[in-house]
Amino acid sequence: MMETSTEKILLIGANGQLGTELTEALRNIYGNNRVVATDVQAPPDASSADGPFQILNVLDKAGLGALIRSQKITQIYHLAALLSATGEKKPMLAWELNVNGLLNVLEAARECSIRKVFWPSTIAVFGTQTPRLHTPQHTVTDPVTVYGISKLAGERWCEYYFAKYRIDVRGLRYPGLISYKNPPGGGTTDYAVEIYQQALEKGSYQCYLASDTYLPMMYMPDAIRGTLQLMEAEASRITVRSSYNIGALSFSPQDVTKSIREHIPDFAVSYQPDFRQQIAESWPQSIDDSVARRDWGWKPEYNLPQMTADILVNLRNIKEERVV
Repeated sequence: MMETSTEKILLIGANGQLGTELTEALRNIYGNNRVVATDVQAPPDASSADGPFQILNVLDKAGLGALIRSQKITQIYHLAALLSATGEKKPMLAWELNVNGLLNVLEAARECSIRKVFWPSTIAVFGTQTPRLHTPQHTVTDPVTVYGISKLAGERWCEYYFAKYRIDVRGLRYPGLISYKNPPGGGTTDYAVEIYQQALEKGSYQCYLASDTYLPMMYMPDAIRGTLQLMEAEASRITVRSSYNIGALSFSPQDVTKSIREHIPDFAVSYQPDFRQQIAESWPQSIDDSVARRDWGWKPEYNLPQMTADILVNLRNIKEERVV
């Protein structure tokens, strides 16, 4: 823990699936009081009790600037966004939050001389004309969702602010993120979180994607580690200022089902694809992350069997703790 660090970190969107765990990881590194967690509402539990938490709407540019100055912020992790499935239901809100929220952060970084900014992009920036296997870093980006469109616009803005104002902004094109600690946030890949929970709670699951729908995925510990590795890398090693491709796993619902049945043999899954199936079919099946591996040493640690075993053990432990 770097208690003597001069860094002061602002994390926007701390209540989300990624934000909750990233807040904890950053506080373990820099110290509890040096990471200010924010969101539009108070956290649902005591997850922020170990350090400062403030209510913040990233669309409130004046409030954002005032908080940065009062807290003497040096780094910003901006995670607030509307994800793919939710964004299709609220497209105007998704555009407003995902694009204008980012612009507020980038402008605040410019005006307040912020040292580093992290902003997550997504595999949703790719589309139907993108190569679906081993999707390269630089390729066709023709997103079909407002989430993907807004994130692609964000990538261009990040590159612009680096080129014009030398803002040290860094990003990752996350695949589907899988965590047992927090509920998913309205994404197309959420089934890969729900399926483990339902396997233990009900012994069955109805999947909204077809059984053979392959998508890139990543276990949350790898996502957190990759994020921190990117942000800790020397600026001279960062060659991509839009967002890096980052890969780990590629699997289908039937692959996850088979993996879970190694632990819960009677687990039953049915399939009833909905509007998210069309979104999934526009996304890559696997990711070429060779640029991230070359530039800052990215390498995932978890495969599907390891992830499944770890999730089920931890979910059982959580269930037992609640019973006690």
